[in-house]
Amino acid sequence: MEGLKAFLKRKDIEISAKRYGIDALGAMAQGLFCSLLIGTILDTLGKQFHIGFLTNAVATISKVDYTVGGLASAMSGPAMAVAIGYALKCPPLVLFSLVTAGFSANALGGAGGPLAVLIVAILAAECGKAISKETKVDILVTPLVTIGVGIGLSALLAPALGSLAMSLGQVIMWATNLQPFLMGILVSVLVGIALTLPISSAAICAALGLTGLAGGAAVAGCSAQMIGFAVMSFKENRWGGLVSQGIGTSMLQMGNIVKNPHIWIAPIVTSAITGPLATCLFHLQMNGPAVSSGMGTCGFVGQLGVYAGWVKDIAEGTKTAITAMDWVGLILICFVLPAILCPLINHICRKLGWVKDGDMKLT
Repeated sequence: MEGLKAFLKRKDIEISAKRYGIDALGAMAQGLFCSLLIGTILDTLGKQFHIGFLTNAVATISKVDYTVGGLASAMSGPAMAVAIGYALKCPPLVLFSLVTAGFSANALGGAGGPLAVLIVAILAAECGKAISKETKVDILVTPLVTIGVGIGLSALLAPALGSLAMSLGQVIMWATNLQPFLMGILVSVLVGIALTLPISSAAICAALGLTGLAGGAAVAGCSAQMIGFAVMSFKENRWGGLVSQGIGTSMLQMGNIVKNPHIWIAPIVTSAITGPLATCLFHLQMNGPAVSSGMGTCGFVGQLGVYAGWVKDIAEGTKTAITAMDWVGLILICFVLPAILCPLINHICRKLGWVKDGDMKLT
């Protein structure tokens, strides 16, 4: 046993919830952002502003035409796998071999591909790290093992993992459509909490394929956390804090939350209010990429995803036009209400002595 521990330490193989559930999951979201999400944004910009370079096919592969954005989106599997490998501190030969593992897992996982990529890439990466530099023909053995394990596990696990993820996502979306008030609260609060915790709400939403009303509730919850913390901590953090939290991440407050959990009350309560308003009153839906559901106001990706969904629905004939009510709902849910409700609720917490000056100061 001691020999195994020493080997794992030498190979930097750390079997832990932090390494796999925080580091790898967070990196996977970045890989998705740099492929699927950017591709969707490019396609949307091309269609809305009639940019020929972005709307015309730039490549044809197996009789399938790809735009610039389409090429970026098609690389989501490899991008996720390489990002995961980077988080797991893979040596170069392992890292580059994960391109194939990610492509196969995403392709065989179908709509639930991100979850398949997460599991397969972690296992393939750790196997590759274990064999790396253990032989005199490392340049052959390491890629063969990493790619072999990646493709083998993709064939064995990816279809089932993809189906499981999509089934769970479908249940959540079905429940939200059936009970928009209660599920609006639940999804908004839980995904919002995940966004502020050191895990990836974006990767969770992507893995579950969370779109529709449930996706709209997720956007509401994430926005409540980001805009809420940005505005109610303005006195302590000024403009830099407003920008870094409002369009960056509310995760910056995690250290302060550990010191005083009461500062989290206002954003969580706000998300419990805006979530059902999004689902029941404004019928806010995320019909763009599922990863956008967990991004909130980070780079305004959540809002761009909602807008991309509107454009998609119009193109498919399921929506006639983008209405004033659509815009009012999006702006109120994502920006105005969090900016008003969070400081008000936090003021009550201050009156009760639960929160005091300096509790939300970013260092």
